[in-house]
Amino acid sequence: MAKLWMRMEKMKKYIHVISQALELLAAGLMLVGIVFTVIGIFKNHELFSHLLADTSLFREYMEQIFMLVIGVEFLVMLCRPNSENVMEVLIFLVARHMIVGETTSFEDFVSVVSITILCVVRRYLRINNEKRGEKSEEEYITETEKKE
Repeated sequence: MAKLWMRMEKMKKYIHVISQALELLAAGLMLVGIVFTVIGIFKNHELFSHLLADTSLFREYMEQIFMLVIGVEFLVMLCRPNSENVMEVLIFLVARHMIVGETTSFEDFVSVVSITILCVVRRYLRINNEKRGEKSEEEYITETEKKE
């Protein structure tokens, strides 16, 4: 029975390593997609002159920028998954829907309420993490920079 338990523990470790490698692969693919999107946005310099003439093109431009921001936040979430990063991705998704999409005033109201609730939950989670002694994202980044 003990040997079976040891084999299961080894298998759990292997599965954990494989899942971390797959997460890293997904993050790498996301980074490649973000780089291609940035290159595509800057490559299309004609778009900037057309933005002044036609405001409907500006909506498409904003949608591309929002997708880029959401992609970056998703990449951060893949590299360092925690509740705070998940909340940030959700906040950007709701904001993108409200700003870029064709919405009614009621949908805008629901979006604002949703963002408010997400911000309150995010703050509540941050306070709970601080009470438990877990580091916030800013503390983690500062600590990582000090090590370098």
